[in-house]
Amino acid sequence: MKVSIVTVVWNNKKTIKNAIESVLGQTYNNLEYIIIDGASTDGTVEIINSYGSKISKFLSEPDKGLYDAMNKGLKLATGDIVGILNSDDFYVDDKVIEKVAKVFKDKKVDSVYADLVYVKPDDLENVVRYYDSSHFDPNKFAYGWMPAHPTFFVKREIYDQYGYFKTDYKIAADYELLVRFLKKYKISYYYLNEVIVKMRTGGISTSGLKSNYILNKEIIQACRENGVSTNWIKVLSKYPTKLMGLIKK
Repeated sequence: MKVSIVTVVWNNKKTIKNAIESVLGQTYNNLEYIIIDGASTDGTVEIINSYGSKISKFLSEPDKGLYDAMNKGLKLATGDIVGILNSDDFYVDDKVIEKVAKVFKDKKVDSVYADLVYVKPDDLENVVRYYDSSHFDPNKFAYGWMPAHPTFFVKREIYDQYGYFKTDYKIAADYELLVRFLKKYKISYYYLNEVIVKMRTGGISTSGLKSNYILNKEIIQACRENGVSTNWIKVLSKYPTKLMGLIKK
């Protein structure tokens, strides 16, 4: 079973090496690693090129945004299973892909997701929030909940069958994609009960009132486009529960 990992990056020389090495260090040997760069000018390209043929496919060119770049990577993927690792994120250990592949093999499911933790950018051992995916079910999309997307692995054929990221979304295209896959088309899934990704705080969907407004507006849009009944009250009700992630850390 071949697994493809896609990383999208633009001008992020500070953390891209960390992400790359967390993928290349995996013990799973049937692994394809694809990096899509948005024509970086800060030295990111030079760092990626330094890994040579260890990177299966590398494309550096202007794009129309994050989700356009992700779609480029997904369309280059040849693995049976595909995962996306952001350039600010990294896997917690070298057995992550091995564990995920075993779940696909043993459970015969279309997708797998797990937990992640948010960490301080300058102290990667300092956990500031725990993203617990264990209580997710597709009915919770109406309340603004989804499994942790950086932990989400899915059969490549699902993208071929049900489509890629919608590029008219600014922040929540990952949410829309999961609603479409897990709720509208009811693909099968399995929860892996452990943390597999560390995410640095400060990403576009985790910072600022304006970003949160756009995020929640797009969550409502994503639900309605996929036949899920929701409203602002339902979506905003997730925030008190999110405090549990701060406690569980």
